[in-house]
Amino acid sequence: MSELDDIPAPRGHLTLKLVARRQDTNFHGDIAAGWLVGHMEQAAEIAAGREAGGRTATVAIEAMDFLCPVRVGSMVNIFTDVREIGHSSIKIDVEVWSRSPHERDPDELHKVTEARFVTVALDDNGRIRAVRQGG
Repeated sequence: MSELDDIPAPRGHLTLKLVARRQDTNFHGDIAAGWLVGHMEQAAEIAAGREAGGRTATVAIEAMDFLCPVRVGSMVNIFTDVREIGHSSIKIDVEVWSRSPHERDPDELHKVTEARFVTVALDDNGRIRAVRQGG
């Protein structure tokens, strides 16, 4: 995360893709940060669940800076990259990139934010378990 790049591009795998809608805005008409964070967490848990083979929960979100606002009608793309797998934890880098509804180039994306999510694997009773069960 936070490495300078001459041609910035999303890192990781496209995990969620959605449209920012009017009901997702704050009172200034921009998409609310909480809406973005909620979808980032959902993407992190999808990626963590694949690694853990089941239920996970977010236990921490590392530093997050918002680089630009997201406008209504923008296509929001959330990318995940599994960075580290511990005994019971999984660290996942999550990046949000958006495309304005008025963008002429359909491939032109603008980075909105990034963060590292830390999740833990859970058993059916909600207790922390090993990521890799068995063997």
